[in-house]
Amino acid sequence: MNGIDWVSFLLVAGAALISSCAVVALYALGLRMLSTAGKAPHVTPAEFTDAITIVTPTEAAAEAKRIKKAAARSPLTPWQKRLALFVAYTCFVICGLVVLFGIYLIVPALHEH
Repeated sequence: MNGIDWVSFLLVAGAALISSCAVVALYALGLRMLSTAGKAPHVTPAEFTDAITIVTPTEAAAEAKRIKKAAARSPLTPWQKRLALFVAYTCFVICGLVVLFGIYLIVPALHEH
């Protein structure tokens, strides 16, 4: 037994840290662009067994009203809103591709010859 190859270990740890930070940053940028485009994510009330409600219908209605008002007073032109929406979707697609590539690297059966 030769022991741990610390250089390789640090290389993998650094790559994992950088890629996870990149995915989180891209996802956050995508959410920000989605909100900028006037398509803020809205969570409808979700009820579970035993009457547990995450968001009450009153809170959901207030949030929907706030989102609608914010979209109406946006200073962006329609072209700028479309561009922000395109950037948001692009960020989400890149996040998905990075996750799929990570799965590809982890699962040996996917890249064995």
